Amino acid sequence: MSIEQIRHTAQAMTVKVMSKEFLGSGILLKKQDSVYTVLTNAHVLRADDPPYRIQTPDGRIWSANLLANVKFGTNDLAILQFRSLDRNYTVASIAFNTAIGDEVFAAGFPYGDDGKDKGFTFTTGKVALILPKALEGGYQIGYTNDIQKGMSGGPLLNHQGEVVGVNGMHAYPLWDIPSVFADGSEADQKLHEQIVRLSWAVPAEKFTFRKKIGQ
Repeated sequence: MSIEQIRHTAQAMTVKVMSKEFLGSGILLKKQDSVYTVLTNAHVLRADDPPYRIQTPDGRIWSANLLANVKFGTNDLAILQFRSLDRNYTVASIAFNTAIGDEVFAAGFPYGDDGKDKGFTFTTGKVALILPKALEGGYQIGYTNDIQKGMSGGPLLNHQGEVVGVNGMHAYPLWDIPSVFADGSEADQKLHEQIVRLSWAVPAEKFTFRKKIGQ
């Protein structure tokens, strides 16, 4: 796919996640009958209380329910669902074969310090680091794309326009705290310095729940 085709695919599957205000981004992951399933980060939903809403690429806003019975362990993932009887939206294709050096594309809706979103954003970069064990939240794919506040929950795509991860951590966090793995251990200083220079995604391997949705 050309970069413009990937951008178009990303824009068709990326939604805004809202409560009273705009919270972050999400991915149209599945459609079953009239019910759409949206994947986002758990930390996006923790930014405000329900009821949640989804704004689809056509600008329409839908009331969404949190699927509390879908468990992700400690992974920074959550599922919302909404119902649309009269619209047909593009849902993501998933891939699991990410490798260091792969060109990747990140999408989402960043917002400024004033809280206003900047519109759909699409950035290019490369996978720079894949950790043998995940950081807290399930983050394992490190990449050079620029990720800003509000893009959490949006897709990380490969050159075929398939989702390989969920954006969730941007480079150079405000507080330089240790990089902690999911098992509670800490990265050594050299690895930590590599980690903080990259953006991070939860890989598609953590999406094993998707076969259970709607069953």
